[in-house]
Amino acid sequence: MSFNVAIDGPAGAGKSTIARAVAKSVAALKNFIYVDTGAMYRAMALYFLRKGIDKTDESAINAALGQVEITIRYENGAQQVILNGENVSGLIRTEEVGNMASATSVYKKVREKLVELQKNLAKKADVIMDGRDIGTCVLPDADVKVYLTASSAVRAKRRYNELKEKGTACDLDEIEKDIIDRDYRDMHRENSPLKQAEDAVLLDSSDMTLKEVVDAIVAMIEKKQGA
Repeated sequence: MSFNVAIDGPAGAGKSTIARAVAKSVAALKNFIYVDTGAMYRAMALYFLRKGIDKTDESAINAALGQVEITIRYENGAQQVILNGENVSGLIRTEEVGNMASATSVYKKVREKLVELQKNLAKKADVIMDGRDIGTCVLPDADVKVYLTASSAVRAKRRYNELKEKGTACDLDEIEKDIIDRDYRDMHRENSPLKQAEDAVLLDSSDMTLKEVVDAIVAMIEKKQGA
């Protein structure tokens, strides 16, 4: 039986960074595979953008799904996202792709295609998976569930600092507005809305360091494994 960890939460909560760090943190977790589900949605969004498909055109998006193949491979323990044979890992972290992913992930057919891949991964291996609906929809029977969040102001500042470090021009107020808008879309979408699973542990990282958050989740996993 595989051991699965689900980490959900809103945009900018640091889910990917935390999940990646947890997967690498202790020897007991050495066989865990980190699965960044958001990267799959971003790869799909990149395809739509390249094809010039409007994010509101659900029929065109559904029609395009048959032409999209997204796979994951690992190189030196790092996840590589492959879109139709091309490694797009370095192309999917822009604001444009993120907004497209948020807008198109509401569509039922998009979610169905990617959820199937995610479920299959979790059956075959011990995984730490993060996203918006992992504990509620993708892995409802996950051994450990965490709902990771932080205030919109804290999330915006983190994103702002990240973009500034890359030399990208950005506006803090605009970033926070985008985050609030994405929260609303994610929480009010018809299919698999973002919400805390009833059996998930709420972890607000607003006033926590990265290490404190990682240590808290590792403790949950070790306690469950010990039990």
